[in-house]
Amino acid sequence: MIYRVMTGKILLSTAYLPPVEYIALIKNYEELFIEREENYLKQSYRNRCYILSAGGPQVLTVPVYTGSFHKTPVKDIRIDYSKRWQQIHSGALKSSYNSSPYFQFYFDTIERIIQSNYKFLLDLNTDLLEAILRMLKIERKISYTIDFEPIADKNGDSRYSISPKRISIYNAKKYLQVFRPAKGFVPGLSIADLIFNMGPEALSYL
Repeated sequence: MIYRVMTGKILLSTAYLPPVEYIALIKNYEELFIEREENYLKQSYRNRCYILSAGGPQVLTVPVYTGSFHKTPVKDIRIDYSKRWQQIHSGALKSSYNSSPYFQFYFDTIERIIQSNYKFLLDLNTDLLEAILRMLKIERKISYTIDFEPIADKNGDSRYSISPKRISIYNAKKYLQVFRPAKGFVPGLSIADLIFNMGPEALSYL
């Protein structure tokens, strides 16, 4: 598979099983930087993703310790294991995708990472991202910011452009989904949806 890579770097927030759009941006840039110095932002892809269940889109959220989020750097956000989120996420992924064509090839890797007891959200997200990039055969080294810089209106700064609160302008290519509803293709889902459904062809849909 040959695809065009833009010169320069992409700067993104950390994300849990990120949406397809997030991975498409990584594919199109030579360098990847993850923001770790920003103050944690609630209700974002930093600790949640969307999958497609029999009942429609379903959100999976990694619980984190509550507190003054607006004063806590994302690198210091710890996962809350008092809730059974690991079992819930693994079960939801199985229920949604065990009949998908490529579930058996990728699920074990994703589940192993989810079931590992990471202390920090950033570490969980990074290991999942690295695994996803390997599945897609996208070779990118993940680097981190060393200090926080304000939002810049320049190409490559996409830390806050991908959000479940905003309507995406990403033109997603349609692919066959297991639980495709009557209204048709559902965009804005986790990269897991694309990988489980399309397998080795997933890269061509980014």
